[in-house]
Amino acid sequence: MPPIEPAGRSLLTGRMTLTEQLLNALGREIVLGRYEAGGFPTEAEISEAYSTSRSVTREAIKMLTSKGMLSARPRSGIVVQPERAWSLLDADVLRWMLERKFSYKLLRSFTEMRLGIEPTAAALAARNADARAIEDIERGLERMHAAERGQDDHLTSDVAFHVAILDATGNPFYMQLHDLVNTALRISIQLTNRIKGRTASIPAHRKVLDAIKAGDAAAAHAAMSRIIADVLELIAEAESQEAGRSTGKARKGAAGKMARTKA
Repeated sequence: MPPIEPAGRSLLTGRMTLTEQLLNALGREIVLGRYEAGGFPTEAEISEAYSTSRSVTREAIKMLTSKGMLSARPRSGIVVQPERAWSLLDADVLRWMLERKFSYKLLRSFTEMRLGIEPTAAALAARNADARAIEDIERGLERMHAAERGQDDHLTSDVAFHVAILDATGNPFYMQLHDLVNTALRISIQLTNRIKGRTASIPAHRKVLDAIKAGDAAAAHAAMSRIIADVLELIAEAESQEAGRSTGKARKGAAGKMARTKA
């Protein structure tokens, strides 16, 4: 088992409870592969390393187990589960994975999931949204305009727009995706904005809102599909460029090696 941090590593920071802070610390370390090659520390070792009580430690372990990341059995102790067993639709697990080393593959997979959820949510919003729900979507778009003027945050305003559409469906199952989409979009939008060097298209988002206000489910579905399809195209382009750079480096390295060999 890899050594864990020395005793005295205090978690008494931030607004989260001690259990939530320990959960985040251990969850991130599992995702980073810290315990992949070996076992997992005992509850006593974790409590000593993080200066937490056994009850706090036990609760954090229980939560990680419910997320599919750990298994705890009397004889085998606490064991890290393979990634395929993790609850990827859990907001915490997805956040830890998206915060991990940047991965186009993971970003693309999540965006593909958005393509299966958000256009249908927009169509449902066009059918079901009441005046208050539409006001919330409008407020999100207004915030995006304000962000362009430097009066709001680009990230949070964009997220607010998309989450408002989930709520506008009136469907409790889509509304249950609120935390998942909120969490993942915050990471996803940051990464896609970094790739393209600009913020989301306000006219494209305006088309979604206009279609919802008009009660045009097909147009709302198409407009949201276009937004997400643009992101997938952007990711594919960035992957291709990165592959080209990697190939170029490999060729340059091989050429340099041959030159040294001839010398």
